[in-house]
Amino acid sequence: MQLGMIGLGRMGLNMARRLIGGGHTVVGYDRAPAQVETLRAAGGAGAGSPEDLVRQLAAPRVVWLMIPAGAPTSQQIDGLAGILAPGDTLIDGGNSNYRDTLRHAAQLAERGIHFLDIGVSGGVWGLSEGFCLMAGGDAPVFAAVEPILATLAPPHGYRHVGPSGAGHFAKMVHNGIEYGMIQAYAEGFEILRAKREFGYDLHGLAELWQNGSVVRSWLLDLAADAFAKDPDLAAIKGYVHDSGEGRWTVQESIDLAVPAPVIALALQMRFLSRQDESFAAKVAAALRNEFGGHAVVSAEA
Repeated sequence: MQLGMIGLGRMGLNMARRLIGGGHTVVGYDRAPAQVETLRAAGGAGAGSPEDLVRQLAAPRVVWLMIPAGAPTSQQIDGLAGILAPGDTLIDGGNSNYRDTLRHAAQLAERGIHFLDIGVSGGVWGLSEGFCLMAGGDAPVFAAVEPILATLAPPHGYRHVGPSGAGHFAKMVHNGIEYGMIQAYAEGFEILRAKREFGYDLHGLAELWQNGSVVRSWLLDLAADAFAKDPDLAAIKGYVHDSGEGRWTVQESIDLAVPAPVIALALQMRFLSRQDESFAAKVAAALRNEFGGHAVVSAEA
Protein backbone atom coordinates (compact mmCIF):
# COMPACT_ATOMS: atom_id res chain seq x y z
CA MET A 1 0.00 0.00 0.00
CA GLN A 2 0.90 3.66 -0.26
CA LEU A 3 0.62 6.05 2.68
CA GLY A 4 1.86 9.39 3.92
CA MET A 5 3.64 9.68 7.27
CA ILE A 6 3.60 13.09 8.95
CA GLY A 7 6.07 13.16 11.83
CA LEU A 8 9.40 11.40 11.34
CA GLY A 9 10.69 11.37 14.90
CA ARG A 10 11.87 8.34 16.86
CA MET A 11 8.62 6.45 16.29
CA GLY A 12 7.41 7.77 12.95
CA LEU A 13 10.71 7.28 11.13
CA ASN A 14 11.12 3.72 12.36
CA MET A 15 7.53 2.92 11.41
CA ALA A 16 8.18 4.30 7.93
CA ARG A 17 11.35 2.22 7.64
CA ARG A 18 9.52 -0.93 8.68
CA LEU A 19 6.79 -0.27 6.13
CA ILE A 20 9.30 0.34 3.36
CA GLY A 21 11.04 -2.90 4.30
CA GLY A 22 7.67 -4.64 4.01
CA GLY A 23 7.12 -3.44 0.45
CA HIS A 24 4.89 -0.42 1.07
CA THR A 25 5.38 3.02 -0.46
CA VAL A 26 5.86 5.81 2.08
CA VAL A 27 5.81 9.55 1.47
CA GLY A 28 7.04 11.39 4.55
CA TYR A 29 7.00 14.92 5.92
CA ASP A 30 8.60 16.41 9.01
CA ARG A 31 9.28 19.97 10.09
CA ALA A 32 12.96 19.00 10.29
CA PRO A 33 14.25 18.63 6.70
CA ALA A 34 17.05 16.32 7.91
CA GLN A 35 14.46 13.75 8.94
CA VAL A 36 12.90 13.84 5.48
CA GLU A 37 16.34 13.27 3.96
CA THR A 38 16.86 10.31 6.28
CA LEU A 39 13.60 8.83 5.02
CA ARG A 40 14.68 9.34 1.42
CA ALA A 41 17.93 7.55 2.17
CA ALA A 42 15.87 4.64 3.53
CA GLY A 43 13.93 4.35 0.27
CA GLY A 44 10.95 6.58 0.98
CA ALA A 45 9.74 9.69 -0.81
CA GLY A 46 10.01 13.09 0.84
CA ALA A 47 7.56 15.98 0.95
CA GLY A 48 8.20 19.64 1.65
CA SER A 49 4.83 20.25 3.33
CA PRO A 50 1.62 18.42 4.25
CA GLU A 51 0.07 19.77 1.06
CA ASP A 52 2.96 18.38 -0.97
CA LEU A 53 2.57 15.03 0.77
CA VAL A 54 -1.14 14.84 -0.05
CA ARG A 55 -0.45 15.73 -3.71
CA GLN A 56 1.96 12.80 -4.00
CA LEU A 57 -0.57 10.24 -2.78
CA ALA A 58 -3.04 8.44 -5.01
CA ALA A 59 -6.72 8.49 -4.00
CA PRO A 60 -8.08 7.17 -1.77
CA ARG A 61 -5.26 8.47 0.40
CA VAL A 62 -4.04 7.20 3.75
CA VAL A 63 -2.19 9.69 5.96
CA TRP A 64 -0.72 8.68 9.32
CA LEU A 65 0.13 11.30 11.98
CA MET A 66 2.94 10.57 14.46
CA ILE A 67 3.28 13.94 16.16
CA PRO A 68 2.88 15.24 19.74
CA ALA A 69 -0.61 15.10 21.21
CA GLY A 70 -2.66 18.17 21.96
CA ALA A 71 -2.39 21.38 19.97
CA PRO A 72 0.12 20.09 17.37
CA THR A 73 -2.16 17.17 16.44
CA SER A 74 -5.33 19.28 16.45
CA GLN A 75 -3.72 21.93 14.25
CA GLN A 76 -2.46 19.33 11.80
CA ILE A 77 -5.88 17.66 11.60
CA ASP A 78 -7.53 21.04 11.03
CA GLY A 79 -5.16 21.65 8.12
CA LEU A 80 -5.54 18.20 6.60
CA ALA A 81 -9.34 18.38 6.86
CA GLY A 82 -9.21 21.11 4.22
CA ILE A 83 -7.01 19.29 1.73
CA LEU A 84 -8.03 15.63 2.04
CA ALA A 85 -11.00 14.39 0.04
CA PRO A 86 -14.06 12.32 0.98
CA GLY A 87 -13.04 8.66 1.13
CA ASP A 88 -9.51 9.42 2.32
CA THR A 89 -8.34 8.04 5.67
CA LEU A 90 -6.51 9.92 8.40
CA ILE A 91 -4.83 7.97 11.22
CA ASP A 92 -3.72 9.52 14.51
CA GLY A 93 -1.02 7.27 15.94
CA GLY A 94 0.11 9.67 18.67
CA ASN A 95 -0.82 9.57 22.33
CA SER A 96 -3.85 11.81 21.99
CA ASN A 97 -6.42 12.17 24.74
CA TYR A 98 -9.39 10.07 23.67
CA ARG A 99 -11.72 13.04 24.24
CA ASP A 100 -9.79 14.97 21.59
CA THR A 101 -10.03 11.90 19.38
CA LEU A 102 -13.82 11.83 19.60
CA ARG A 103 -13.89 15.48 18.52
CA HIS A 104 -11.52 14.84 15.63
CA ALA A 105 -13.56 11.85 14.44
CA ALA A 106 -16.74 13.93 14.35
CA GLN A 107 -14.96 16.83 12.63
CA LEU A 108 -13.63 14.60 9.85
CA ALA A 109 -16.87 12.62 9.46
CA GLU A 110 -18.63 15.86 8.49
CA ARG A 111 -16.31 16.03 5.49
CA GLY A 112 -16.58 12.33 4.60
CA ILE A 113 -12.99 11.65 5.70
CA HIS A 114 -12.40 8.35 7.51
CA PHE A 115 -10.54 8.43 10.82
CA LEU A 116 -8.75 5.84 12.94
CA ASP A 117 -7.13 6.36 16.33
CA ILE A 118 -4.33 3.85 16.75
CA GLY A 119 -2.39 3.57 19.98
CA VAL A 120 1.18 2.55 19.18
CA SER A 121 3.52 0.80 21.62
CA GLY A 122 7.00 -0.50 20.96
CA GLY A 123 9.31 2.45 21.40
CA VAL A 124 12.64 2.54 19.62
CA TRP A 125 12.62 -1.27 19.40
CA GLY A 126 9.57 -1.32 17.14
CA LEU A 127 11.65 -1.24 13.96
CA SER A 128 13.13 -4.67 14.67
CA GLU A 129 10.53 -6.20 17.01
CA GLY A 130 7.34 -4.72 15.59
CA PHE A 131 4.80 -2.31 17.05
CA CYS A 132 1.74 -3.20 19.12
CA LEU A 133 -1.25 -1.42 17.59
CA MET A 134 -4.62 -0.72 19.26
CA ALA A 135 -7.08 0.62 16.67
CA GLY A 136 -10.31 2.50 17.24
CA GLY A 137 -12.77 3.48 14.52
CA ASP A 138 -15.09 1.88 11.99
CA ALA A 139 -14.33 -1.77 11.25
CA PRO A 140 -14.43 -1.40 7.41
CA VAL A 141 -11.86 1.43 7.59
CA PHE A 142 -9.66 -0.73 9.81
CA ALA A 143 -9.94 -3.59 7.30
CA ALA A 144 -8.94 -1.31 4.43
CA VAL A 145 -5.62 -0.37 6.07
CA GLU A 146 -4.97 -3.79 7.62
CA PRO A 147 -2.05 -4.58 5.26
CA ILE A 148 -0.19 -1.60 6.75
CA LEU A 149 -0.93 -2.73 10.30
CA ALA A 150 0.11 -6.31 9.60
CA THR A 151 3.50 -5.07 8.39
CA LEU A 152 4.04 -2.76 11.36
CA ALA A 153 3.08 -5.29 14.02
CA PRO A 154 4.58 -8.61 15.10
CA PRO A 155 2.31 -11.69 14.78
CA HIS A 156 -0.95 -11.08 16.70
CA GLY A 157 0.30 -7.57 17.50
CA TYR A 158 -2.58 -5.49 16.15
CA ARG A 159 -6.32 -5.46 16.80
CA HIS A 160 -9.48 -3.45 16.20
CA VAL A 161 -10.50 -2.70 19.79
CA GLY A 162 -13.68 -0.65 19.32
CA PRO A 163 -15.22 2.56 17.93
CA SER A 164 -13.54 5.94 17.65
CA GLY A 165 -11.65 6.77 20.84
CA ALA A 166 -11.21 3.15 21.89
CA GLY A 167 -7.70 2.88 20.49
CA HIS A 168 -6.38 5.91 22.33
CA PHE A 169 -8.24 4.99 25.52
CA ALA A 170 -6.65 1.53 25.46
CA LYS A 171 -3.20 3.08 24.89
CA MET A 172 -3.81 5.51 27.76
CA VAL A 173 -4.52 2.68 30.20
CA HIS A 174 -1.64 0.66 28.72
CA ASN A 175 0.71 3.52 29.62
CA GLY A 176 -0.84 3.84 33.07
CA ILE A 177 -0.04 0.17 33.67
CA GLU A 178 3.48 0.84 32.45
CA TYR A 179 3.86 3.54 35.13
CA GLY A 180 3.02 1.02 37.86
CA MET A 181 5.30 -1.70 36.49
CA ILE A 182 8.25 0.64 36.12
CA GLN A 183 7.77 1.98 39.65
CA ALA A 184 7.63 -1.53 41.13
CA TYR A 185 10.88 -2.52 39.44
CA ALA A 186 12.47 0.78 40.50
CA GLU A 187 11.56 0.32 44.15
CA GLY A 188 12.62 -3.32 44.21
CA PHE A 189 16.04 -2.65 42.75
CA GLU A 190 16.57 0.26 45.14
CA ILE A 191 15.87 -2.02 48.13
CA LEU A 192 18.32 -4.59 46.74
CA ARG A 193 21.00 -1.93 46.22
CA ALA A 194 20.50 -0.57 49.73
CA LYS A 195 21.27 -4.01 51.26
CA ARG A 196 25.00 -3.37 50.90
CA GLU A 197 26.17 -6.38 52.92
CA PHE A 198 24.89 -8.77 50.25
CA GLY A 199 26.63 -6.92 47.42
CA TYR A 200 23.97 -7.74 44.86
CA ASP A 201 24.84 -7.65 41.17
CA LEU A 202 21.69 -5.97 39.91
CA HIS A 203 22.45 -6.83 36.30
CA GLY A 204 22.87 -10.48 37.27
CA LEU A 205 19.64 -10.54 39.26
CA ALA A 206 17.70 -8.93 36.44
CA GLU A 207 19.02 -11.58 34.04
CA LEU A 208 18.27 -14.36 36.56
CA TRP A 209 14.67 -13.24 36.97
CA GLN A 210 14.18 -13.47 33.24
CA ASN A 211 14.35 -17.26 33.48
CA GLY A 212 11.24 -18.81 34.96
CA SER A 213 10.40 -15.97 37.36
CA VAL A 214 6.86 -14.63 37.64
CA VAL A 215 8.23 -11.07 37.35
CA ARG A 216 9.97 -11.64 34.01
CA SER A 217 9.11 -9.11 31.31
CA TRP A 218 10.53 -7.00 28.51
CA LEU A 219 10.94 -4.15 30.99
CA LEU A 220 13.15 -6.43 33.05
CA ASP A 221 15.19 -7.16 29.91
CA LEU A 222 15.69 -3.42 29.56
CA ALA A 223 16.65 -3.10 33.23
CA ALA A 224 19.33 -5.75 32.72
CA ASP A 225 20.61 -3.84 29.69
CA ALA A 226 20.72 -0.58 31.66
CA PHE A 227 22.62 -2.16 34.57
CA ALA A 228 25.06 -3.78 32.16
CA LYS A 229 25.91 -0.37 30.70
CA ASP A 230 26.06 1.49 34.03
CA PRO A 231 25.73 -0.66 37.21
CA ASP A 232 25.03 2.33 39.47
CA LEU A 233 23.19 4.38 36.82
CA ALA A 234 25.63 7.14 37.73
CA ALA A 235 25.22 8.90 34.39
CA ILE A 236 21.46 9.32 34.80
CA LYS A 237 19.64 11.93 36.88
CA GLY A 238 16.62 10.50 38.68
CA TYR A 239 14.20 12.89 36.98
CA VAL A 240 11.21 11.05 35.51
CA HIS A 241 8.97 12.78 32.97
CA ASP A 242 5.33 11.93 32.33
CA SER A 243 3.79 12.52 28.94
CA GLY A 244 0.16 12.74 30.05
CA GLU A 245 -1.33 9.27 29.71
CA GLY A 246 -0.71 8.37 33.36
CA ARG A 247 -2.48 11.53 34.50
CA TRP A 248 -5.41 10.82 32.20
CA THR A 249 -5.65 7.22 33.44
CA VAL A 250 -5.79 8.39 37.05
CA GLN A 251 -8.41 11.00 36.18
CA GLU A 252 -10.53 8.34 34.43
CA SER A 253 -10.23 6.10 37.49
CA ILE A 254 -11.64 8.98 39.56
CA ASP A 255 -14.44 9.71 37.07
CA LEU A 256 -15.37 6.00 36.88
CA ALA A 257 -14.92 5.42 40.64
CA VAL A 258 -12.47 2.61 39.90
CA PRO A 259 -9.66 2.38 42.50
CA ALA A 260 -6.20 2.57 40.92
CA PRO A 261 -3.80 3.18 43.82
CA VAL A 262 -0.72 1.67 42.18
CA ILE A 263 -0.96 3.80 39.04
CA ALA A 264 -1.86 6.91 41.04
CA LEU A 265 1.10 6.52 43.39
CA ALA A 266 3.46 5.74 40.50
CA LEU A 267 2.39 9.04 38.93
CA GLN A 268 2.99 10.86 42.22
CA MET A 269 6.47 9.33 42.46
CA ARG A 270 7.28 10.81 39.05
CA PHE A 271 6.36 14.22 40.40
CA LEU A 272 8.55 13.59 43.46
CA SER A 273 11.51 12.70 41.25
CA ARG A 274 11.58 16.25 39.89
CA GLN A 275 12.13 17.94 43.24
CA ASP A 276 15.68 18.74 44.27
CA GLU A 277 14.31 19.10 47.77
CA SER A 278 10.77 18.42 48.94
CA PHE A 279 9.12 21.25 50.88
CA ALA A 280 6.55 18.71 52.07
CA ALA A 281 9.38 16.69 53.62
CA LYS A 282 10.60 19.85 55.36
CA VAL A 283 7.12 20.40 56.80
CA ALA A 284 6.96 16.78 57.99
CA ALA A 285 10.37 17.07 59.66
CA ALA A 286 9.42 20.34 61.32
CA LEU A 287 6.16 18.91 62.67
CA ARG A 288 7.92 15.84 64.11
CA ASN A 289 10.36 18.17 65.81
CA GLU A 290 7.58 20.37 67.17
CA PHE A 291 5.39 17.64 68.66
CA GLY A 292 8.01 15.13 69.73
CA GLY A 293 11.31 16.86 69.82
CA HIS A 294 12.58 14.55 67.05
CA ALA A 295 15.91 15.57 65.57
CA VAL A 296 16.06 17.55 62.36
CA VAL A 297 18.93 17.84 59.90
CA SER A 298 20.23 21.38 59.45
CA ALA A 299 19.98 22.85 55.96
CA GLU A 300 23.65 23.76 56.29
CA ALA A 301 24.71 20.14 56.90
